[in-house]
Amino acid sequence: MTSENINTPDGGTLELFSTGAELASAGSGVVVVPASMVTAADYTKFAQKLSAALGRPVHTFNRRGRGSSSPQAEDYTLDADIRDLDAVMKHTSSTDVFGHSFGGAVALHAARTLPVERLAVYDPAVSVNHSVKADWTAEYERATAAGDDDRALAVLTKGLKTGAFSRMPLSMLTIANKLTAGTHVGKQMRELMRTGVREVKAIIAADMPAEPFQELPLETLIIVGEKSPAYFGVACGQIHDVLSGSSYTILHGAGHDGVLRAPDKLITELSDFFAG
Repeated sequence: MTSENINTPDGGTLELFSTGAELASAGSGVVVVPASMVTAADYTKFAQKLSAALGRPVHTFNRRGRGSSSPQAEDYTLDADIRDLDAVMKHTSSTDVFGHSFGGAVALHAARTLPVERLAVYDPAVSVNHSVKADWTAEYERATAAGDDDRALAVLTKGLKTGAFSRMPLSMLTIANKLTAGTHVGKQMRELMRTGVREVKAIIAADMPAEPFQELPLETLIIVGEKSPAYFGVACGQIHDVLSGSSYTILHGAGHDGVLRAPDKLITELSDFFAG
């Protein structure tokens, strides 16, 4: 894996990681757009396995507010990540894109206008006809205003419903956050929770009907984890219904973190798709 910082047209910086860069002569790479609450490093196993299966480079980047990339703006909107994805695609000469969770929402909105040839998403956190709700943000903001990051993080975790801990009572989850504050995962969650909440709000602000997604590439693969929260499937089903060339797959036995676990069945599904 190689890493570099690339400049964006607005004067920002993105930290880019390329796996299989020596395979560039084999064809265009695949750009991975990461989820909220994680960094590019969390996709190392996935990128290595997908690159090996494809025989092509896989490029993952730290979105703003992570690693050595520029900070995320307070007035963040999806357009910022769409412009950054465009910069990464141009820098790597890539036309294939994979998005996970929030990164899937970015990819779905971006591929309506960017020169994406093949698009695959896993549990995209896109809001279609108000499929994504966030009535928990007021409670989150009360907790952060009071300086109670442990409770704020608990509210966020329960609101997203994407992990096993989200099923714990709020009081118990708050205590668990206190106990894990010094761990790598605990520190990362605290560092990213404010960017994560901005991103949830941006998803809701970008809510639209399914019909505009007819502008997506003809070759679009939508994957939903069998054990993932139901709201992912609601939006994906509506997009699939209006996109005549799309493929819709349920990854059996997998949850929302299926991409980070990189099971062979997911890698096979994606490598077959991106190989055309």
